[in-house]
Amino acid sequence: MKITLALLLFSFYTAEAQHKPVETIYFEFDRYDLTNKQINVVSNFIKNIDTAKIESIQIYGYCDDRGNDEYNFRLSNNRANTIQNLLVNKGFNQSKIVILEGKGRIVVKPDTVENLYETRLRNRRVDLIVVKKNSFGKGIHTSFKDNLKVGDKVCMESILFDIGSAKLTGSSKKELDKIALTLQNHRNLNFEIRGHVCCTPEIYSDGIDRATRERRLSWNRAKTVFHYLMSKKISKSRMTYLGCGNKYPLGKGDNYDRRVEFVITKI
Repeated sequence: MKITLALLLFSFYTAEAQHKPVETIYFEFDRYDLTNKQINVVSNFIKNIDTAKIESIQIYGYCDDRGNDEYNFRLSNNRANTIQNLLVNKGFNQSKIVILEGKGRIVVKPDTVENLYETRLRNRRVDLIVVKKNSFGKGIHTSFKDNLKVGDKVCMESILFDIGSAKLTGSSKKELDKIALTLQNHRNLNFEIRGHVCCTPEIYSDGIDRATRERRLSWNRAKTVFHYLMSKKISKSRMTYLGCGNKYPLGKGDNYDRRVEFVITKI
């Protein structure tokens, strides 16, 4: 009955393919092969999407919490590869598959889960994240010199962090030095600094800062940038900071999610 429910849920996701950015395929315990019903559902998914409007697809595999990490990383990778191979065999352009990754097991605390069986069933899965063309870029800028308005984001690919770290890299400091000079010439701009993380299990809202052992990595990244700009004579009255955890992945890879971005709050 539970497997039937999973297939029904999968069918529902597929029926809504043109509206949802994520498709999900559920697997049986300790397996990475697909049943005929699941193959048919994936086939229908491919038929129903408009590939002309698709920028890329990311494929992430997951396992439930049973077994060791090494085994589950291998199993989750096998699940992701199974879906990729099926997509390609059914005619999907492999060049559009930009990320293929097994995330391993999703850790749960059995005594805190209301329905452990159902939770584990939902965690044995592959997620297809569909990135539509022009889904990034509207209201997103790469410089404070652009024609900005309240609510716009400024995101620069050179302000990135090492995994588990809130320390600024050399290239990040150079970019922030340039930003500070621009902000000194645009004193009307107020903004919020938002920190982000990658690679964090879904049961957690933020990553762990290796230096402090706190699960406040995104906050610490934003705070680091806040204090660095203060040291460059940018008034703290113009800035706030916020940790966003893993809520807003860019869809460009894990390294781009270890970032900060700036949201314009006042002009």
